[in-house]
Amino acid sequence: MTQRMMTLDEIETLAFDALVAAGTCPEAARALAVATAATEADGVASHGLAYVPIYAEHVRCGKVDGQAVPEVSTPRPGVVRVDAGHGFAHGAIDAGMGPLIEAARANGVAVMAIHRSYNCGVLGIHTARIAAEGMLALGFTNAPASIAPGGGSRPVVGTNPISMAVPDGAGGVEILIDQSASVIAKSEIMKHSREGKAIPEGWGLDAEGAPTTDPDVALKGSMAPAGGYKGVGLALIVETLAAAMTGATLGKDASPFSGRAGGPPATGQMFIAIDPGATSGGVFADRIGDLAAAIRGQDGARLPGDGRGAARARAGDGVAVAEATLERIAASMA
Repeated sequence: MTQRMMTLDEIETLAFDALVAAGTCPEAARALAVATAATEADGVASHGLAYVPIYAEHVRCGKVDGQAVPEVSTPRPGVVRVDAGHGFAHGAIDAGMGPLIEAARANGVAVMAIHRSYNCGVLGIHTARIAAEGMLALGFTNAPASIAPGGGSRPVVGTNPISMAVPDGAGGVEILIDQSASVIAKSEIMKHSREGKAIPEGWGLDAEGAPTTDPDVALKGSMAPAGGYKGVGLALIVETLAAAMTGATLGKDASPFSGRAGGPPATGQMFIAIDPGATSGGVFADRIGDLAAAIRGQDGARLPGDGRGAARARAGDGVAVAEATLERIAASMA
């Protein structure tokens, strides 16, 4: 696969220009472009520039309102509610982030509920921002249905990621967990489909619930839940928090995050920020430091989030981007 080295600034500029060309307002485009560069820096290419042509297509076909301005309200002292207005989730998260942190510092804990939203990309990008403010962060986002319940074959819940970002007490992130309720993110199967590659057995199921290595068959069937019924349970927890608790659309009723079919998906996100100083009696940083050391001290063991930190360090000299991705972005701007 032919690749080109790009700096993070170049990645951000390319994403911004493509989104604006598609009809996205500069504020929303910048929020998404910054996250795209950060995603590439973290080594999660499937959610980075590869998604920009899809974002641009969805602005043009009306699945996303590129001109939407998020509306922020605070119905209770510890609650921030954001109406994304069918616009990009990134701008809505940006709009509510300041009030969320302020409310968490004042109350010890606060939540941000976002509805009429869209795909928020890598969930850990957003929880890490909260942790960098010294708060323990939990994030939940629902997605169009792609996982069938145990014993069933018809998808009811999405891959529904959950993330936890733990502050290190010095403005950084000690632990970053970001995982979906499926064995693998749906974007990885979409990537295999675009590249004409088979998927490993165990990633997806066909319409009858049987394992398949054909990515196109899996996309028409069901994603395999992580841990079987336990993955379905995790997806239901996220569905409850990110959709029911925010007033967003359930995954079973949401239009896809890919293709032009349907209107805005109107999915949701929920973020919870907790001030460790309000709950731990001053020992949080020591406990987390001990926990992290116990994992890093084992040969071959990896603390969740360390891989992204290493990828970001290497990204200082640039990131390898597939030429095919750049060609798709150029075509979206033509």
